[in-house]
Amino acid sequence: MDVTDAGGRSPPKKRIARHRTTVHVLSHDILCILFSFLDLLDLFRCSCVCKSWNTIISKSKLLQILYCKQQQSSPSSFDMSSSSERFLKKHLQRSAIDRHRSSLQQGPIDVSQWKGHSVGVDQCRMKMGLILTGVGDKVMRLWSAENYKCLDEYSLPDKAPLVDFDFDESKVVGLVGTRICIWRSSGKRDIFSSREGLFTKGLCMRYVDPEAAVGCEDGTVRLFDMYSRKCSRIIKMHAGSVTCLALSDDQLIISGSSLGRVTLSDLSSDQRVSELRSTDSGGIRTLCFNPSSHLVFAGSTAGYASCWDLRTTRTLWNVRVSPNVLYSMNHMRGDKSTLVVGGIDGVLRFLDQDTGEVFSRCIMNESNISNSSRDSYGVVQTKKARRLSEDTRIDLIPKTCRPSIRCLAVGMQKVVTTHNEKNIRLWKFNR
Repeated sequence: MDVTDAGGRSPPKKRIARHRTTVHVLSHDILCILFSFLDLLDLFRCSCVCKSWNTIISKSKLLQILYCKQQQSSPSSFDMSSSSERFLKKHLQRSAIDRHRSSLQQGPIDVSQWKGHSVGVDQCRMKMGLILTGVGDKVMRLWSAENYKCLDEYSLPDKAPLVDFDFDESKVVGLVGTRICIWRSSGKRDIFSSREGLFTKGLCMRYVDPEAAVGCEDGTVRLFDMYSRKCSRIIKMHAGSVTCLALSDDQLIISGSSLGRVTLSDLSSDQRVSELRSTDSGGIRTLCFNPSSHLVFAGSTAGYASCWDLRTTRTLWNVRVSPNVLYSMNHMRGDKSTLVVGGIDGVLRFLDQDTGEVFSRCIMNESNISNSSRDSYGVVQTKKARRLSEDTRIDLIPKTCRPSIRCLAVGMQKVVTTHNEKNIRLWKFNR
C-alpha cells in the first residue's frame, strides 16, 4: 500500500526514493535517445548529474559529435585522447559560464514564488538542483529547483535556535544554539555538543569535513571535529564579533567582523595568518571566496562591495553598490565573471568580479502574474521581473516589489532568494 501525506502525496523520503529508482531503471538505450534531443550545453550539464549519466554520454560520443557540428568539422577528425577530452570539457565549461553571464546581463526573467515555511525564512543554499531553506521556524526544508516540490524535512532537536547551515550530497550540517548538528540523508541524526563554558554565542558556520568552523560573538573562530565531538582549536580572529565565514580549498579560514576587518587563518594552526586591508566602509556583513580566481568578496553594512586577491592580499576594488546594508553575495561555482549581491533595499544586483561594476539590477514585477500552480505547501506563482535603469529612483518603488534580500544562492541561470518572510523566490534567467 502506498503511504501518502495529507495532500495526497508520498512522504518526502518515499518521493526521493521513487525518483532515484525511476532514474536507475531507465535503460542505456532509452537514455541515449533522450540525450540525443539535447543541445551541447544541456548535454554537458546532464553529464555532471551522476557517474552513470557521465559514462553513458561519454561512451556514446554525443558530446564530441555535437561539438564538431558546432565547430563545423568532421567527428572523425576529433582526437579522442585524454588531453582532447579535457579540452572539450573546458570548452563546454566556458560556454556554459558565458551563457550564464549573458542571461544575467540581459533577457527575460521569470520569478517563481511559493510559501515554504510557516514563519519568516532568511537562509537558503542551492546545490545539485536542490534548495535548502530554514531559520525562523523549527524545520529546514529541501526543495527541487525544477518543480519546487518539498523533497525532505529536517526538524530541530529542541528549542535552541537554528543559526546557520549548509549541506552536501550526504548530509545537512547546522549550527543549532551552541551545538553542531548533522542530519544524514539516511535520516539518522547525530548531535555534537560543545564542552560546557567553552562555546560562546555563534553567529555563522561553515564546514569542510571533518571540521566545522563557527564564528563567535567574542571574535573567535572555534573549530569542531564533527566526528569526535570535540572543539579542536580556538583561533582569535577579531576584536569584534565574527559575522561571516568562508573556507578555501587549501585550508584557509576567511572571516569578516562587525568592525570592518577581514582576516585569514590556516586551519592547521591556531594563529591568525594575516589581515586584509580595511576598507573603512562599515562592518562586514557577508563574504564569499572564489577558488577559481583566488578572489575574496565582502559586503558591508554601508552598502560597499569589496574585493581582494588572496594571493597578494591586495585590494582590487571597493565600490558602493547600494545605499544600505548588503546582506548576501554569491557566485556560481567556477564562474570568474559575475557576482550576485542582495541587501536591505531588495534589489538584485549583478557585478563584474574584475571591476565591481554593476551591470544589471532587477526586481520582481509584483502585479504581473503569468501562471500559478498549487502544491501542498501553497500556490506557486510565476511572475515576471524587470531590469532597472541606472537612473531609476529605487525609493519610489513599492517595497512589496522589493522585500529585503536576506540571503541568496546562485546556480546555472538561477538565483534563489529568501526575505525573512514565508515565501521563497527562484529567479530564472532565460536567454
